[in-house]
Amino acid sequence: MIPFTVKKYLEKYALTSWKIEAAELNQITSVIVVPAISEFKNIKKLLDSLSINDNKYFPSTLILFVINNSSSSPIEVKEDNNKSLDLLSRIIKRFDQTKDEVTGKIIASGLRIGLVDAASPGYELPEKDAGVGLARKIGMDLALTIFDYKSEKKKILVCLDADCTVKHNYLTEIIDNFNSNKISAAVVGYSHFTNCTDENAEAIVCYEIFLRYYDLGLLFANSPFAFPTIGSTMVCDYEGYVNVEGMNKRKAAEDFYFLEKLAKNYSIEKIRSTTVYPSSRGSWRVPFGTGQRVNRFLSKKQNEYLLYDPKTFMILKEWMGVFMSDSILTEDLLLASAKEIDLRLNEFLVQQKFQEDWKKILANSKTIEQINRQKKNWFDGFRTLKLIHYLRDTDYPLMNMFDAIDKLFEMMETSSSYDLTKLYVKRKDHSIPAIDIQMEYLTLLRNYF
Repeated sequence: MIPFTVKKYLEKYALTSWKIEAAELNQITSVIVVPAISEFKNIKKLLDSLSINDNKYFPSTLILFVINNSSSSPIEVKEDNNKSLDLLSRIIKRFDQTKDEVTGKIIASGLRIGLVDAASPGYELPEKDAGVGLARKIGMDLALTIFDYKSEKKKILVCLDADCTVKHNYLTEIIDNFNSNKISAAVVGYSHFTNCTDENAEAIVCYEIFLRYYDLGLLFANSPFAFPTIGSTMVCDYEGYVNVEGMNKRKAAEDFYFLEKLAKNYSIEKIRSTTVYPSSRGSWRVPFGTGQRVNRFLSKKQNEYLLYDPKTFMILKEWMGVFMSDSILTEDLLLASAKEIDLRLNEFLVQQKFQEDWKKILANSKTIEQINRQKKNWFDGFRTLKLIHYLRDTDYPLMNMFDAIDKLFEMMETSSSYDLTKLYVKRKDHSIPAIDIQMEYLTLLRNYF
């Protein structure tokens, strides 16, 4: 019963060296894919938080762990993974000889667990591609082979990480939103745990402010790529997954590029009614991202309390107003408009060979719909980030984090001005405020998603 489009995808893109271990694989309409490397202690925490969800969708949902390492991974990583493989195998078989209270609770909950062994000798990830992107891809591709395509329910692929926990309504809100609102792609609300008594909390508050400020800047600018790009928040249906040719194998930023592909074809909806709680720890697992930013903050090698000048988002907003409008303008008119907005914008477009590319796009597009699609393809999320960085490196250097937030909120004419006034008084000057005031800024930013 596998649809033709899925068969075609699997024949062309799927990897066939791994398989799912599970008690049974019938009537599955949602799969939560969880890549995990050296996460034995966290897997039980994640499953414990999932086990207290409403069990309405437990019978039709599989939580699929992809335990992974390469052959060159350190011995302590392999040993930890072996413990995870053993734990999950016992849960799947509903047998816990350790009499551990949490494991027993997970087994009794009725959660359906699946396991992909990408860690044991002969099944390790290849050295070239070993990383989170490949692990996600293995799990998501395998999910396509077990969906109950006869069901009228949406077949949903949910991404999560082993070091997360989730809100009690996580599963029901995702599945209900996708089915009721006919969603094809979405991100779930997120919030890092913040215990404001230690340095690690300061690091994660700083980093989450950075993430949310950039997303808010893109929202202000009316960018179609204004959404968080955090792997543990990504959700799509099987049609969307197959249509964009699946997950990539990147060792880092796999989430950014996957969501970017989805955003070129679908609206990325935001499921605000539930929350994923990503880890706030430093980490060696990826070369950049949350773990590395926390490590960098703790090392005190540079000033982390800096953000893009809000003027760069104003430039982007004005460019979006011209470029994404319904008018079909020539490359020369668009470049002239860019120069009127800001000389650096014009320089950037020239460097990016916009004139040549746009001329080809107009020549090869037969309908307005095709041209509008090509607008998102050309000025995508990555090129948007490159523009912001170009403006940063030329006329608009980074500025004090909290001055930047104040300025962006002022530009947005936000209704939170009263709160901002109070915060400004509390700051007294343009320094870095105490952690409690930083948390107030973060709370304001969280209100936007």
